[in-house]
Amino acid sequence: MGEASLTTLHLLATDPTAVTQAAELARDGQLVAVPTETVYGLAADANQPNAVKKIFAAKGRPADHPLIVHVADKSLVTQWAETLPDYFDALADAFWPGPLTIVAKKRAHVSDVVTGGHKTVGIRVPNHPAMLALLQQVQSGLAAPSANPYKKISPTTAEQVLFGLSGKIAAVLDGGSCEVGLESTIVDISSPTPRILRAGPITKADLEAVLNMEVEEPDVHTVAVPGNVKAHYQPSKRLTILSTQALTSRLQLGCAPNTGILYYSSEIESILSEHRDINELVDLKLGAEKTKYAQGLYYGLHQLDQSSATEILLEAPPRTPKWRDVNDRLMRAAAQ
Repeated sequence: MGEASLTTLHLLATDPTAVTQAAELARDGQLVAVPTETVYGLAADANQPNAVKKIFAAKGRPADHPLIVHVADKSLVTQWAETLPDYFDALADAFWPGPLTIVAKKRAHVSDVVTGGHKTVGIRVPNHPAMLALLQQVQSGLAAPSANPYKKISPTTAEQVLFGLSGKIAAVLDGGSCEVGLESTIVDISSPTPRILRAGPITKADLEAVLNMEVEEPDVHTVAVPGNVKAHYQPSKRLTILSTQALTSRLQLGCAPNTGILYYSSEIESILSEHRDINELVDLKLGAEKTKYAQGLYYGLHQLDQSSATEILLEAPPRTPKWRDVNDRLMRAAAQ
């Protein structure tokens, strides 16, 4: 039976047998979408290259894009990474389990399918009880990018996984909504000075406070890591990012019927209360505080993308270092 005709099981993590069933599928070389605190991942046993190849087929992801190996605890990192710097323990103790991915030189046995042909490997200890229980049962690393079609919005619920990949994967392990809502920070630790390769919930300031050393964060780099393409995390409908002032002007002038509005400020909420019924707007409010905004961003984009909205207008968040990961995702989501 072809992969496109699979019956995708919806396994509830609250069921005591669900994690065991998901582990059996993974050991059997099947794909299982899994909950993490960041976004849902599409997992395969990282020690089975043929299983990992199915991830690329299901997502439509280029084979030279590396994957992140998820492990149950930091003691397992040396099974995948050949060398680690002196500051590794400080990083791991401070931020694992959690939304931090390290990139280190890979051991010889790590398949090029997992690393996209590169000499380094990304590794993370996720912070979700169902995922950690699954990793304990599988007793292997799970290679897992986000559980969505390539370049589309990352899923933060099992329902969003099924919307994009039902019929292409064996199962989704439903662990509820993701607590963080944005992908992990990726830090290259293969050299003496750590370097951020993807902005995430853990900031440069967070890292430097723990390590007591400089952490590089280039605005642009060419290192192949997940999410480092111009157009990514995209809804199927056109997304336009506007400042609060520009969105206010747009709303006051009148939007086309069924325009989707994703916003967070009280200013926009006030304007919408006056114009919503007239213009048949489809609107959704995000939290104004950064953590809440990030948690709801992909969910909100999914909701509007699957609604009657014909296009999506998004109120731009602040442009400060704390919001760097949000702005990075939005830049790619709105790229033409």
